[in-house]
Amino acid sequence: MTSFLVTGGGGFVGSHLCDRLLAEGHRVVAVDDLSTGRIANLTEARGYGKEFTFFSMDVRADGLMPLFERHRPEVVMHLAAQAGVRPSLERPAFDASVNIMGSLNVLDCAVKAGVRKIVYAASGGTIYGEPKKVPVRESSAAGAKPMSPYGVSKKVVVDYLGFYQRYRALEFTALALGNVYGPRQDPHGEAGVISIFASKMLANETPSIFGDGNQTRDYVFIDDVVHAFALAAERGDGKLINVGTAVETSVNGLYRMLAEIIGFEREPDHGPLPAGELRRSALDNALAAETLGWKPWTHLEDGLGETVAYLKGV
Repeated sequence: MTSFLVTGGGGFVGSHLCDRLLAEGHRVVAVDDLSTGRIANLTEARGYGKEFTFFSMDVRADGLMPLFERHRPEVVMHLAAQAGVRPSLERPAFDASVNIMGSLNVLDCAVKAGVRKIVYAASGGTIYGEPKKVPVRESSAAGAKPMSPYGVSKKVVVDYLGFYQRYRALEFTALALGNVYGPRQDPHGEAGVISIFASKMLANETPSIFGDGNQTRDYVFIDDVVHAFALAAERGDGKLINVGTAVETSVNGLYRMLAEIIGFEREPDHGPLPAGELRRSALDNALAAETLGWKPWTHLEDGLGETVAYLKGV
């Protein structure tokens, strides 16, 4: 049994990760300020009794160190973040405060409490900027120019992880995630086009596509992503590793697939493409296969079906 601390544990990805770790017999402490996470996401986790503990706390708070000292986690899964591209464009200082300063607080606490390893949720969709070649490889991060403060902050933390590994003996794996989707994703946030489209279609409202809809993303299902985190607790030391399908799917194509699953027949509305949006994104996953023994196994159509079924039941 390993003791884990999961920051952002009340969020979409974090709550699924808590469930997975608890199901494997580990002890889990979750931290989330609930600005975007939800207690309802932790219903399954709370059923594990004393093996699961939740604290409502900002990762920037001074109270984080006493929490680390009391629970002495062996591995930290660091997912807490300001996770929106558009909010980062409007409030870059706030984005940096949460994503950079909050992460440094987590890293400092981890070092002082003797944590063995950090697994960090980086962003494969933003840290590489507009890729010259798709699917993009991890080596592209070195000279990349992210197009949003969010991408900048995520890339900076990967560099800090390298520093803490070299000079503070804190091991890490950074997972550059594709566009994660699945049950529990909030359709009311700015992230998660799949849950936004699907929830609108189910409510018989017409979704909006921004731009021409030919922009592509790499959509990776939540269960596959959580599996990568679980593997990274023991593998992939010192590496930035893409977690994606290596498949480009256009927004237009995604709309058509969801419309077919739901039986929605209207054409989308259209709006202007926001600033900071990439034209193309897909992640080469050869390194994940080599170092983690990971590959995606959920086909997009199957994952979309599960997501729609969940939204129908909410």
